[in-house]
Amino acid sequence: MSMYAIGDLHGCHVEFEALLEKIGFEPARDMLWLTGDLVNRGPDSLTCLRRVKALGESVRVVLGNHDLHLLAVAYGAGKLKKSDTLDAILEAPDRIELLDWLRCQPLMVATSDSTTVMTHAGLLPQWSVKKTAILAREAESVLSSDQAGDFIHHMYGNSPARFVDDLEGWDRIRAIVNVFTRMRFIAADGTLDFDAKEGIETAPGGFAPWFQFAREHDDPRIIFGHWASLEGRTPKARVNVEALDTGCMWGGALTALDLTSGERVAIPSQSAR
Repeated sequence: MSMYAIGDLHGCHVEFEALLEKIGFEPARDMLWLTGDLVNRGPDSLTCLRRVKALGESVRVVLGNHDLHLLAVAYGAGKLKKSDTLDAILEAPDRIELLDWLRCQPLMVATSDSTTVMTHAGLLPQWSVKKTAILAREAESVLSSDQAGDFIHHMYGNSPARFVDDLEGWDRIRAIVNVFTRMRFIAADGTLDFDAKEGIETAPGGFAPWFQFAREHDDPRIIFGHWASLEGRTPKARVNVEALDTGCMWGGALTALDLTSGERVAIPSQSAR
């Protein structure tokens, strides 16, 4: 069995199929990890979502911020943006089935020994892998339950910018989800910055990329997407980290990582925007 992780799809279905062919992925034999943001901005979000769902037990997906945006729009808690490419999903005959499947996907995936961990945005240095898994399950249990609609209507917001253990209610779940899906720059105490979204040179004063802080408890290999402007690079990283969002929807590439050998394979974008 081979195990591969692939960066953010963003609706780039043609490149996804080409990459699966290039790595020789066989669903009956291999395992695929996807870093989230399956949908939006790219040309074929509906086909990507259907394809990934159809892979069944051979794929593990984590939720990204664009996946959550789709859910927010579907639940009436968010509005479509000019650059969104979500209409086909929202109008699809299997819309409910797809959205129910999506909201039940995890925020964190890990190997059985927790030595390799995948989330959409990364791992907060202050959280151990064990604590990260516990908090992920806490938020996942809400999103996969009949409380999902209530949370999604309280999901957007930058406050609190720092998770502390005594947070309660929607503030607590929002803070957890923000770490998993929106984190880029943080302060030394784990406070998130929500404004800077480009390369590491745009770090606000007192903030740095989360992977430039040493971990306080353990040192797993961390697989993440979310940050296309890194172009797959993590300069001055103080953790064992693999950035896989290489900006396919922006004319970059879609990248796969062989989780055993560490080899990367990429397919250039065929739909530069």
